[in-house]
Amino acid sequence: MHDHSRTTMSNSTRRVPQLLLDRTFGPFFFGQIVATMAVWIHNVAAAIVVWELTRSTTLVAAITIGQFAPQFVLTPWSGARADRADRRRQLVAGTLMTAAGTGLLAVWSAGPGLEGTTGALVVVLGATIVGTGFAIGGPASQALLPSLVRPGELASAIAISTVPMTIARALGPAVGAILITTSGPTVTFTLTSVLQLTYALIMFRRERSTNGASRRDTRILAAVHYLGRDHSVAWLLVGITIVGLGVDPVITLAPAIADRLGGGGDLVGLITSAFGVGALLGFAVQPAMRRRLGIERTGSIGLLVLALGLAPLALVRSPLLAAESMVVAGMGMTLSLTAFTTGIQQRVPDELRGRVMALWSMAFLGSRPLAAALSGALSDAFSEELALAVAVGIILVGAVFTGPSRTRPDTPVDAEMPR
Repeated sequence: MHDHSRTTMSNSTRRVPQLLLDRTFGPFFFGQIVATMAVWIHNVAAAIVVWELTRSTTLVAAITIGQFAPQFVLTPWSGARADRADRRRQLVAGTLMTAAGTGLLAVWSAGPGLEGTTGALVVVLGATIVGTGFAIGGPASQALLPSLVRPGELASAIAISTVPMTIARALGPAVGAILITTSGPTVTFTLTSVLQLTYALIMFRRERSTNGASRRDTRILAAVHYLGRDHSVAWLLVGITIVGLGVDPVITLAPAIADRLGGGGDLVGLITSAFGVGALLGFAVQPAMRRRLGIERTGSIGLLVLALGLAPLALVRSPLLAAESMVVAGMGMTLSLTAFTTGIQQRVPDELRGRVMALWSMAFLGSRPLAAALSGALSDAFSEELALAVAVGIILVGAVFTGPSRTRPDTPVDAEMPR
């Protein structure tokens, strides 16, 4: 039975604590915390390992390229599949693939060992397998969310669903840095695999999930044609792309910035965790901003705050100031990403949701390889300061082009806030 059929029993909307205790939404929410924590532990640990092995920002960027490049190849297929098959099972399959990627690194580090350029390339390979899992399961996860709650609870559920990511951004990098520097890669990557397998088990035990998509046309082109008709959603996806481009320096340039400031893996963890702390603060303030300013204006303001946070990193000479800048940038990321994503989820028909959220994945995650390649090349050839300046410039231009005049829908959308 469709998960959402239970909503016919009541038209009332529930508050956040009730949603978290719900037997359908609750496991999804807490499982996401487990899974995203694993992702951020892996991301930071992998970046530290490759930096220590090679001192090459380009190879650190190759981790991001490997992790997110599969979005371009697999996401159109996985998005179409999410609109015609069981979204929950697809999510489990993607999670198992992600666990396989981190498991490879655990086994390799325990056996041959991660050494030199060869070791760095193995880490990139592991990241590519992890990214393949993202590409398979990501659209299904995004499309599944509305079926877990009642119609009037969607805005609340979308806002709540950003909490796992922000918690993971705040804690995961610090945990990853501590683990990789004290326990080594075998323990670190084994833990990330166990966390991913735990999430797969949580979702596997839930009831089967179907959807109402037509099986006659599940082509990704149908979603593209939809964007041609609804330009406001297309511009929201542009905003998502800018967020993806803007957050890349948090991972790609963090080792080089920490090295310039005289620190090592512990400082990488501090800087990236500070970004996560800011993301949590952004979650706290974004409901009020969206009520007063609207989704569209909050999104463009969030991009400006993201740029404001990243810009000082090119100049600061103090780890504390670098961390403070990252806090501001993290707030901007949450404000913009949550606003743009909420707008998309509220406006897209369910029969197209999997494919449009596949385009969301391509916009947010698929933009990361391009940003990583650019940041890595500029940092190695010139300096991380120039790489940061280019990233800030892209964000500022994006903030202008994703303003309310382009992202506001033709008809008002009810944006119920979490209570």
